[in-house]
Amino acid sequence: MTTTPGAPDSCIVVKDVGMDFSSKSGTFQALSEVSLNVERGQFATLIGPSGCGKSTLLRVIADLLQPSSGSVSVFGESAGQARKARNFGFVFQDPVLLPWRSALSNVALPLRVSGLTKGEAEARARALLDLVGLAGFEQNLPSTLSGGMARRVAIARALTLHPSVLMLDEPFNGLDEIRRQNLNEELQRVWMESGATAILVTHNVSEAVFLSDRVFVMGKGPGRIVAELVIDLPRPRTTVMALEGRFLEYVRTLTAELTGTYAVEDL
Repeated sequence: MTTTPGAPDSCIVVKDVGMDFSSKSGTFQALSEVSLNVERGQFATLIGPSGCGKSTLLRVIADLLQPSSGSVSVFGESAGQARKARNFGFVFQDPVLLPWRSALSNVALPLRVSGLTKGEAEARARALLDLVGLAGFEQNLPSTLSGGMARRVAIARALTLHPSVLMLDEPFNGLDEIRRQNLNEELQRVWMESGATAILVTHNVSEAVFLSDRVFVMGKGPGRIVAELVIDLPRPRTTVMALEGRFLEYVRTLTAELTGTYAVEDL
């Protein structure tokens, strides 16, 4: 069931958002009249072809970019107010860990900056590393962690300040399929335990179906929402479930919606 934007359970309401970028060669319209609504506690995904503005939209919602038109509200306040209230946790494609700091120190850093003592910050950081399955790796430097482990450290760091909204910009891009499936299960567990609302950007159809309550399909030229799919599957979801009929039907439906978003030059 689709909720009307502005309904009581709304967490994120994007209304008629446009985003233009200016350069010497002219103006590029990245987003045009984008509207969507994400309910409190939902896991939503943005999917679409490269260049359709998925990451741009995520950054507009997080107040990292200012839209050229339209509006964004988070829990009834502006995106800027939500950012200042530290409602957002952000996980990028690159974990962006400080190489000279241990996993524990990387996760504890935002807590130290927020004013916690070293002991308080490290206690919270240890609990979060345990939550993402990295107990015992607290003192490891990023160079000694696998790609998947480094991404889990980044997720733990994003959760340090108890964000109400977790933003994930292709966090598992470049990982092999088996490792990616395992991390999707881990991310689902962490998200369910945190109680946060989540927004994921991905190109992976199965990943979108596995993690999401709702999937927004974007087209480009300029970026816009062209379809929305509600995923009605029980949680927690498992890799075994991903082989079953209902799951595969959602994959087929989403793939069909996506097919029309690709131009000849994308193929």
